[in-house]
Amino acid sequence: MEKRVQTPPTGRKESGQLPAGPAKPSRICIIQSCYIPWKGFFDLIGRCDEYVIFDRAQYVKRHWHNRNRIKTARGVEWLTIPVVTKGRFEQRVDEVEIEKPWANKHWRAIELAYGRAAFFEPLAPTVKGWFERADKEARLTDVNAIFLNGIAGLLGLKTRITRDTAYPSAGAKTERLLGIARAAGADRYLSGPTARAYFDESMFEAAGIATEWMSYEGYPEYPQLHGGFEHAVTALDLLFNTGPEATRYIRRTSPAENMSGPIGPGIDRTGPAPGTI
Repeated sequence: MEKRVQTPPTGRKESGQLPAGPAKPSRICIIQSCYIPWKGFFDLIGRCDEYVIFDRAQYVKRHWHNRNRIKTARGVEWLTIPVVTKGRFEQRVDEVEIEKPWANKHWRAIELAYGRAAFFEPLAPTVKGWFERADKEARLTDVNAIFLNGIAGLLGLKTRITRDTAYPSAGAKTERLLGIARAAGADRYLSGPTARAYFDESMFEAAGIATEWMSYEGYPEYPQLHGGFEHAVTALDLLFNTGPEATRYIRRTSPAENMSGPIGPGIDRTGPAPGTI
């Protein structure tokens, strides 16, 4: 069953209820949407109580918002959704429009690349259905939400998924993230490693929210088609090749092995971190 983008709790107390006890610890991540994201993306959001789709952020060309990679008999290849960018230099991710039909071409490429994978046959009707639904969407953010929720559902993630439009948005960079985290009632913020370049951790510390840094180091390899192993491909590669065993390959046994901050040392990764901010 696919997950749905959910409305965040309001925090209001109904008449006649007893006073609430201490707030339950809550970890949040706030990340722009990506097209058919890689396994590390789902590892990160799967460690959180809430994932906020941060699509009021600026769209970046040649990023992971509208493209990702598959592994084929000819090597790693890009699948890119054609989007309208001319004259729209500062458009947000949630404003990006699809330029022309693309879904059938992408599905044919995936079918050719993974048709012989161990779990392609049982999963193909579901994944093909996502492409058929996505083909009817006009905006990139809605296309990405279909695949994000679908893959998260197949991986059994319990994370609550919401949109940033459910929360206030003010300020720039760290200030905007902090406003969302505070409004969501989070006491921990999990970020991808590439955000270190601009993130002001002291602002979160002053607000009583601990910052934790994700590392993508040390994922185990899994049976994969077409030659030498490649980590930096869509999570569909993992699902088609491992099926119900997929969750074994997206995270380590202990969160402390993969994150830095209050809960563990972590290790910086020099490889790709699609979709992290």
